[in-house]
Amino acid sequence: MTSTRGFTLIELMITVAIVGILAAIAYPSYQSYILRSHRSEGMALLSEAAARMERYYAQNSTYKTASLKGLGLTGDDKATSLDSSNKYYALSLGTPTDTTYNLSVVPQNAQSKDSCGTLTLDSTGLRGAAGKTSDKDAATVTNCWR
Repeated sequence: MTSTRGFTLIELMITVAIVGILAAIAYPSYQSYILRSHRSEGMALLSEAAARMERYYAQNSTYKTASLKGLGLTGDDKATSLDSSNKYYALSLGTPTDTTYNLSVVPQNAQSKDSCGTLTLDSTGLRGAAGKTSDKDAATVTNCWR
């Protein structure tokens, strides 16, 4: 009595096809999850800068002359933007007035594929997202700031 061991070519091809289908479904979901998790770094940078802007306003009664150095975010006098710790976002102060400011973080490097695009936060606490609107997963403020 002889016994054959191993897999037939058909069994192997079916297994490869199943793994391929699962990978085709799982990989885009994984990529989306990674982009969303990195987005929290941009939101944290915006929140920290907003808190520093409010502290600056409490001490100086204006937002107008606030700079990245004046807020204690960098030691460079000429810096106009600040990279987040993992360099997924770059913070920009915009042009503050006496009573308002508008902060934004622009995605960079691998995060530039994020459909939410530039995240914004202003002095009234209004959040924004300037993402691509042509995608099937169109960027909405609610989805981007969750």
